[in-house]
Parts: sequence; C-alpha cells; structure tokens
Amino acid sequence: MSSNHRNDKLIFSLRCCSVVILAALLMIACSFDYSAGQGTDGGRPDITMENIEYARVRGGDLLARFHAEHAERWEERQIMGLREFYFEQLEDQGETVNVEGIAGAAEVHLESGDIVLFYGVRLTIESEDVIIRAPGIEWNDSEKIVTGSENDIVEVQRSDGTSFTGRGFSADIRRRTWSFSGEASGSFVEEDEQE
Repeated sequence: MSSNHRNDKLIFSLRCCSVVILAALLMIACSFDYSAGQGTDGGRPDITMENIEYARVRGGDLLARFHAEHAERWEERQIMGLREFYFEQLEDQGETVNVEGIAGAAEVHLESGDIVLFYGVRLTIESEDVIIRAPGIEWNDSEKIVTGSENDIVEVQRSDGTSFTGRGFSADIRRRTWSFSGEASGSFVEEDEQE
C-alpha cells in the first residue's frame, strides 16, 4: 500500500470521526425525547431541547436573550413551550438590560411574538422602576400590552415604596400606564422634590 493511499485513508477516517463527534454533540444539545411532555396539543413536539440559550439580534445589536432548562417546539402550530424560563430585553446596542423576567414556564407563539408566562412570574422593568409579580402574565406583542388573568392577584412595586395588589391587571407599554379592572389596594408614594 502506498504512502498516499494510507494518508487518504487516515484523512477519511479523521473526517468520519469528526462527523461522528459532531453528530453526538448535536444529539446531546438537541434530544428527541418525546416522553418529556405531551405538548400543548397533546401530541409529540417536533423537537425537544435541554438547557437552551437564545439571542435575538437586529442590525448587529443584541435585543433580547433567554435561557430555558427545557424546550419543546411544534412547527405546524409555530409554538414553543419552555420550562424554567429566564429572559432579558436589552437597550443601548445590547449594553443595558431594561427588562428581565423569570417564570416557571412559558409558551411562545413564534409567528406573532405573543408570550404567555405562568407558574410564578416576576418581571423587573428598570426604565419604569417597576417589579411585577403574578401567577401568570400574557404579552401581546403587536399591541405591546401585558395582562394578568381576571382572577389572579398581581403585585406591582416600585423602589420608592409604592405598592399595589389587585385583580385584572393590565399594562400598556406604549402609553406607560398600568391599571387593575378588579379590586385593588395599596399605597402610592409621591416624593416632594422641594426640600
């Protein structure tokens, strides 16, 4: 056997080994474990992933990133289910975190951008100095509106001591307003700007 023929076999073997290693790494990062959950429609997800990180970039600027311990995606319905979900929305070319949140689970509607967060939600909105805690929250991306269930008690706090709890929470991000349609209680703190 000639030296060139042995080198060709060695190169071919190394390439095959690289492909096998790459395939193994992809299977670890992206497992098709259908027993993990039955999904939002009772069927099997198209893909199941563990310990995922996602970044959304526009024009070279980092807009948002999220992490989830477990994710399932249904291509036909364009829905992704996430467990142990953490996210950040960034500003200033990705330098400043404006909104961060956690939830036990989330359902992301991929076409509309709408998101339902549930199983204990905490949102921190730095630009508004607001922390929102709720059992569940829905984000309507086209309207830029956050709503809580009519029956869930939602808590809104600010660092100045303002604190409200109530039912039927809604926040309009464009107008920078929030309200409760049901019963609510709390205190509003207004600082005197004069000494």
